[in-house]
Amino acid sequence: MIKAAPYKIESISELHRLFNLPKPVHPLISVIDFEHLRFDSNEIWSSFYYDFYCVAIKKGASGKFRYGQGDYDFDEGVMSFTKPGQIFSVTNPTDEPVSGYMMVFKSDLVRHYELGKLINNYGFFSYSTAEALHLSEKEDNVIMSLMHQMQAELKNNIDHYSQDLIVSYVDLLLNYARRFHNRQFLTRGSVNNDIVAKMEKLMDAYLKSDATLSGVPTVNFFAEKLNVSPNYLSDLLKNATGRNAQTHIQEAIVERAKELLSTTNLSIKEIAYDLGFEYPQSFSTMFKKNTQQTPLQFRAAFN
Repeated sequence: MIKAAPYKIESISELHRLFNLPKPVHPLISVIDFEHLRFDSNEIWSSFYYDFYCVAIKKGASGKFRYGQGDYDFDEGVMSFTKPGQIFSVTNPTDEPVSGYMMVFKSDLVRHYELGKLINNYGFFSYSTAEALHLSEKEDNVIMSLMHQMQAELKNNIDHYSQDLIVSYVDLLLNYARRFHNRQFLTRGSVNNDIVAKMEKLMDAYLKSDATLSGVPTVNFFAEKLNVSPNYLSDLLKNATGRNAQTHIQEAIVERAKELLSTTNLSIKEIAYDLGFEYPQSFSTMFKKNTQQTPLQFRAAFN
């Protein structure tokens, strides 16, 4: 039996209709109070995706909201961020009261603003469920206040300033989210340090094994091994060490290359292939970028 394709919710108006809510007051953004939201038995909830961004702060549901390979458990209250095209499913929907808000907005809302250029830099829109943001009481109050203010602004009569104000609220909320994610990284220092150590061991093992026959190591490869999303791994490493995941990988490759250049008679071509590079020139370019020397210049210093 062929599995049905995920249902695409294309507009915010359609989302409101599926939730049995009144029509949205703005076509490109809506702030939905979870107390007014009820899931019916519509089969689309088994697999669906949005054509817009979603930021949710939710607490109190005993049901699970599945995203990717994991579940969001909202009993303790968390904040989640998802981007267009990510597939969800709702399992064990509940009629129990739920508190919180869901802000959804189309990319067209911010397209002509600075936020439109920057939104892809917010890595938390690609975090997995295990990496959701757990808010302190003070942080929870800040986000809830912003949701209330956005909701109030959307209810005002539209004027020349409406769009700018709405986008500024979205921008402010996302900047607070960056701050709170940074706090979460800091408070989980010991766990993060453990991940950094495991990453170093994995990189060393990869570069000294036949795994390089598959190519240069990637962020996705190590993220999968560490059971975290690529964006989360990169943000975690940057917060802990000041360098993102790709930089860590390049540094590990350079260190292994230096070892081979200084202790073996392998040619530059052989070393490049041994490290997973398809083309020796790509290896030489990367090496010089990181050391300001060509591989031959580095080797010459040991002769």
